[in-house]
Amino acid sequence: AKYAAMGRIHFVHMRNVQVLDNGFEERAHLSSCGSLDMYAIMKALYDNGFRGYIRPDHGRMIWGETGRAGYGLYDRALGATYLNGLWEAIEKADKNK
Repeated sequence: AKYAAMGRIHFVHMRNVQVLDNGFEERAHLSSCGSLDMYAIMKALYDNGFRGYIRPDHGRMIWGETGRAGYGLYDRALGATYLNGLWEAIEKADKNK
């Protein structure tokens, strides 16, 4: 309720998940890797005038990376480039209407 009263979303942590019978499991950012349509989420943000920061939330440990679980740098970097690509595609599609 506190955030709804403010009238806008200030920042977004994006992460795809696989919905399970007993909860969820975090997945890579691509829509095909989980249960969420990441393009639809980004488009909803765009269509509603979101102009804040978007960052990939968490990161898997991939490609032999070691460190603190949930904070893989490679996966977050891949997520950031994917989210930037979605945003660019949405902007370009909007300008071509």
